[in-house]
Amino acid sequence: MNMKFPLVLAACAVLTSCSHAHAQRRGDQVEVLVQMRTGRLLPLPEIERRVLPTMRGAQYIGVDFDSLSGIYTLKFLRNGDVIWVDVDGRSGQVIGRTGN
Repeated sequence: MNMKFPLVLAACAVLTSCSHAHAQRRGDQVEVLVQMRTGRLLPLPEIERRVLPTMRGAQYIGVDFDSLSGIYTLKFLRNGDVIWVDVDGRSGQVIGRTGN
């Protein structure tokens, strides 16, 4: 019986951690929505409209968004190489690029 207690305790810790992470993500999503509605942050379709045409020959594979910095990172694949394009979500300007 005593052997199960640490496992139960660990399971509770994991569940609590997951719940907190979900709440944090939800809070980030709400903050992004508020920033977009007030015009402080460009929506993803606008960012994509600006960047995708500049990446001819590359396959668009997805995007990450950092809500703290307001930076979108668009990911592309070209000839087996991954290319990351960092875009300021406020201005829409490309601020960095990694890969070929």
